[in-house]
Amino acid sequence: MTKVFTLAEVKEHNHAKDCWLVIGGKVYDVTKFLEDHPGGDDVLISSTGKDATDDFEDVGHSTTARSMMDEYYVGDIDASTIPAKVKYTPPKQPHYNQDKTPDFIIKILQFLVPIVILGLAVGVRIYTKSE
Repeated sequence: MTKVFTLAEVKEHNHAKDCWLVIGGKVYDVTKFLEDHPGGDDVLISSTGKDATDDFEDVGHSTTARSMMDEYYVGDIDASTIPAKVKYTPPKQPHYNQDKTPDFIIKILQFLVPIVILGLAVGVRIYTKSE
């Protein structure tokens, strides 16, 4: 029979001498693997105390790495103790106009400046051609 751990129990194992991870609903004691981990022990220690499944999957581990996990398996996680994932939504911020110029003035200038340049070009062309 497999042991079922709560997330609070797993959170207690969060340092280099005692490091547990939750990956795919299973709990792994990776303390002995910290020195051998190709990404370094900091990567593993930073993933403690939470569901590290996404961190593990994002890296794209090999089948060999996945098969090594069985060696460190200590039990399952009680899924009801893992908080639901909340999608991050950035706060709504008003449009920021850095130079404090009203938008309608900018739109008028965007229309008038090319017209003035075109008018000057035509005027110079007519003036230089008539002489």
